[in-house]
Amino acid sequence: MVHIGGRRARRWGAGLTASTAALAVALPATAAEAATGPAGIAAKGAYLLDSGANRELWGKAADTKRQMASTTKIMTAAVVLDTKGVNLNKQITVKKSYRDYVAREKASTADLRVGDKLTVRQLLYGLMLPSGCDAAYALADNFGTGKTETQRTKSFIAKMNAKAKTLGMKNTKYDSFDGISQSGGNVSTPRDIAKLARHAMGNGTFATVVKSASTRQKATNVNRTYTWYNTNQLLGSYKGAVGIKTGTGTAAGPCLVFAAQRGKRTVVGVILNDPAKRYPDAVKMLDWSFKTSTPKVKLRQLPSFAQKD
Repeated sequence: MVHIGGRRARRWGAGLTASTAALAVALPATAAEAATGPAGIAAKGAYLLDSGANRELWGKAADTKRQMASTTKIMTAAVVLDTKGVNLNKQITVKKSYRDYVAREKASTADLRVGDKLTVRQLLYGLMLPSGCDAAYALADNFGTGKTETQRTKSFIAKMNAKAKTLGMKNTKYDSFDGISQSGGNVSTPRDIAKLARHAMGNGTFATVVKSASTRQKATNVNRTYTWYNTNQLLGSYKGAVGIKTGTGTAAGPCLVFAAQRGKRTVVGVILNDPAKRYPDAVKMLDWSFKTSTPKVKLRQLPSFAQKD
């Protein structure tokens, strides 16, 4: 058995939000909330959203455009899952071009092996847990349209931008299916990303994937098992954490999109460009949202061979 860097569908609206609610504008924070907010947040951009009520809780430079690194993959997954009649059991064959891409870009990878067949559902795990840019390429190549890989991935990115427009993400532009931007034009804002995260978490498959600390997935055509660990270290460390996605880049800095549930309440948070304090800041933001105080959180440690993001 080979262990290398590695599940059930419900429709949109079955989780945290109805489809119509997903498009609604978040209600503003109360004056008291906006005036206080969590103290000492180092992130250059941050935002908190009460997901159930779709109510803004707090923001810092919430509408300033910044690069978002691999948090881009939230939209990659959303476009796939929002495809009409999507078959999550459809098998996709791993191409050499997917591996060549991550090697060339020195990108985070699910370490997909050429010739292996994996289902769309399995590739979503490879996309969101180890932040596999090869998995992102595979999905974009198979859910885009056109005669060539270039045409198909370009059309997939166009679908990402169309989805952003539908969700009211007015300050968002995608030029990448995975967050690797050649021009620096792959940008969003904390507020826009929170809208997307709320929408995505309303899908049962997405919510199941991003709350998984790890997974083992077997290729459908060969005896190979992929073991993937979630790069989001809040999972299993902060009470009620249920996702969502990490991201790190030279220009973007450390980023984190996160969510936690306490009782019937779910809070979504976004951190963009946080100099090495994204997890402590996320804990501060969630504690402030839930009006609680968490002793120093001991983050779940990833195996030395696991992807970092």
